[in-house]
Amino acid sequence: MHIDKHTVWVVDDEAATRSFLSDFLTSRGYGVLGFSSGEHLVRRIAPGNIPSLLILDIRMPRVGGLEILAELDANGYAIPSIVLSGVNQVSTVVKAMRLGASNYLVKPFDEKDLEAAIDKALEENQRALGMDRPALQAAFRTSSCRMLQIQAVCSQVAQVDVPVLILGESGVGKEVVARYIHSQSGRREPFVKVNCAALPTDLLESELFGHERGAFTGAHREKPGKFELAGSGTIMLDEIAEMSPTLQAKLLHVLQDGEYSRLGGTHPLHSAARIISATNKQLDKMVADGRFREDLFFRLNVISVEVPPLRERPEDIGPLCESFIEHYRPRYKSTVKELPAELLAEFVQYHWPGNVRQLENHVKRFLILPDLRQALLELRKTTVPNSPTPQSSVSLRESSANAVESVEKELILRTLNEVNWNRKEAARRLDICYKSLLNKIHRWQLGRLPESPGDQIAPAANRDGRSAAAVGIGN
Repeated sequence: MHIDKHTVWVVDDEAATRSFLSDFLTSRGYGVLGFSSGEHLVRRIAPGNIPSLLILDIRMPRVGGLEILAELDANGYAIPSIVLSGVNQVSTVVKAMRLGASNYLVKPFDEKDLEAAIDKALEENQRALGMDRPALQAAFRTSSCRMLQIQAVCSQVAQVDVPVLILGESGVGKEVVARYIHSQSGRREPFVKVNCAALPTDLLESELFGHERGAFTGAHREKPGKFELAGSGTIMLDEIAEMSPTLQAKLLHVLQDGEYSRLGGTHPLHSAARIISATNKQLDKMVADGRFREDLFFRLNVISVEVPPLRERPEDIGPLCESFIEHYRPRYKSTVKELPAELLAEFVQYHWPGNVRQLENHVKRFLILPDLRQALLELRKTTVPNSPTPQSSVSLRESSANAVESVEKELILRTLNEVNWNRKEAARRLDICYKSLLNKIHRWQLGRLPESPGDQIAPAANRDGRSAAAVGIGN
């Protein structure tokens, strides 16, 4: 039984299909509304009266599934939809997917396939919403200079039709970055994700390129692949390092010529999709070891974006927590509006081996079970060896923070002295952004290091002699 009460609208001119779907969905906790024609549904849709999911028959008298999807798209309604099709309607299915349908099923279909399609449609819609709402733009709701630089690069790259390779550890938000590029590109056709590690080679080839009827045992119908469904949208190849050499060669052909063929097919198909690939492996080393094609690597690596692990940007932890609370609080009907200061302090010190995904899970757990003591215990249970271990003592935590701040001040002062207080050069050597350096100088009222024991450390000053505070150095 589903915890969230989703409402599903079923549109099919066959009473038997509507009845089956209504019984199936009701038994699984969904609210169901049935329509015998497309006209009835189109008249019913209105702001404030939108279902969680649509299940549409493609072929109906007068207004069919394609017309409904086109009408919804024209009026700005982004409703996850599953289309039902008969045999030999592949081209129609492809059109439906490009109009925004989340998935399709060929009649007759199994209950398990229907359930999987519904779960996938709702999950992908939830993820896609994350790029439309500021609360879920977790990768770029940030005060980290490195993430802001990545955002700027992605905004520029989005406008150019070149492949992008996204690098980073598991859980850092590579898919969010890919979706951000797609959202900024202006491409109206879909964002399609494929996990290259989730399927064996033969199934992955069929998933990517589709297959013809009879191509292999069990291929009873022709099936479009992800490249076909993506159209001129974006296809994300996650965990690209796990792709077999055979498929690497076929993917290279797509990148070079924009052509491919279905499994068992003879006619070439054309792809205008933008390819974004992602991996947590070091592809350059895999190339050197002969485990990944060098020519494919260079094709994929036209632009590369490396997403830093969360432990290297602790300043993002607070904004990320706010994002997750804002998003998940209504879903879980939680009374939690913000994290307790003690828990947030522990979060900031923690190593986060699972990165943003692990942080998200801890926030969700606290929203559901807001027990501070238990939340701290859960965090400490997942501490990895040789990583900073959160301490429960406030005085020890404060002492540690003070020690770090003292070392940071000394390092900044010495670097500034070495470059004769050229703050841009100091920021470059310290590998921090210029504005962060100015803020630290202003906050700590730093001045030149004394050249002799009797010298005083004066407040930071600009070339005209005014102090940093006087000219608003943080601006």
